[in-house]
Amino acid sequence: MPFSELHQDLSERSSLGLLRQRRMLQSPQAPHIMVDGKSYLSFCSNDYLGLANHPRLIAALQQGAQQHGVGAGAAHLVSGHGATHHQLEQELAAFVGKPAALLFSTGYMANLGVVQALVGKGDTVFADKFNHASLNDAMQLSRATVKRYRHNDMAQLARLLEQCENTPSSRLVGRKLVITDAVFSMDGDLAPLPELLALCEQHDAWLLIDDAHGFGVLGAQGRGSLAHFGIASERVICMATLGKAAGVFGAFVAAEQVVIDTLVNHARSYVYTTATPPALASALLESLQQIENGDGLRGHLLRLIAQLRSGLRGLPWSLMPSATAIQPLLVGGNQAALKLSEKLRDRGIWVAAIRPPTVPQGTARLRITLSAAHRAADVRRLIDTLHELAR
Repeated sequence: MPFSELHQDLSERSSLGLLRQRRMLQSPQAPHIMVDGKSYLSFCSNDYLGLANHPRLIAALQQGAQQHGVGAGAAHLVSGHGATHHQLEQELAAFVGKPAALLFSTGYMANLGVVQALVGKGDTVFADKFNHASLNDAMQLSRATVKRYRHNDMAQLARLLEQCENTPSSRLVGRKLVITDAVFSMDGDLAPLPELLALCEQHDAWLLIDDAHGFGVLGAQGRGSLAHFGIASERVICMATLGKAAGVFGAFVAAEQVVIDTLVNHARSYVYTTATPPALASALLESLQQIENGDGLRGHLLRLIAQLRSGLRGLPWSLMPSATAIQPLLVGGNQAALKLSEKLRDRGIWVAAIRPPTVPQGTARLRITLSAAHRAADVRRLIDTLHELAR
């Protein structure tokens, strides 16, 4: 059989509780959804502000499709870069406090493009060990030397940066790029961005932050993790996605104009792909308005986070420390996490079990994600059901 090794690999993954399978959503993204013909209360979407099914975004998308059609037709550098794309890039840059921005199809493609365009052979990348897979793949594909530091361990990062400068061949040391999630997607904790920036300034390094889970949620008016910490620097490059809190699709990179110009010329995942449909840019312009005026949504989300953390005390499974919408419930074993997820699903509540290699061995968890579209009654139902299962 030509695929016997593939069958064996999948069987082994299944026996270890690591087999991934898709489920089919049959309703719009919302707290109450239909999956595989059954109704669920969902706590596994990154739609943090509840904008994915917002009527104003739907109307903007419809109007954009009527005006621009449904496809861009070409790459940005050929004939696919429209006026709506350009307007969105300008507004995104202003929103996060950067001179310029560049749209990408996905956050994964954005990270691949930025790292590959800015560093290569002879350069060094310094990366948090808990970074998203897209950052990990990007640094490997860049052919730069990779130095990984323990999660949020600024002392170890400082030593690695110093060692890079003090080697016998230090005169040949090229560019230095520190890459990190701003909000870590599986733990929900924040990177110490002020300390990271201070180290980058001390050692003349660039800092790339992946703000996929902070943009729209953190900082004044949802402007993201840089605003949350009140920091700004020319050496900071910010990537954020537009399919989470923004509720639509895509990603952008915001930085100095020279960095954006470099990406336009050297980021392969930008140069060699078709532009996203301009109608999506129309929807995202409306989304940006909703985010900017969304203090009420963010306040409600914070109250739900506090309610959940208070209500889940005393369980045999512990909530990991997180002040964000990502609330991981640490279970431990792969099968135990799957079993707990299945028991919740049997009771009409959908929470995803996250297992290695996405998280380290022995730290399988339920990744509870909250949305401003949830009600306090929804969170109470999850709390009560988990206490019931614990008994």
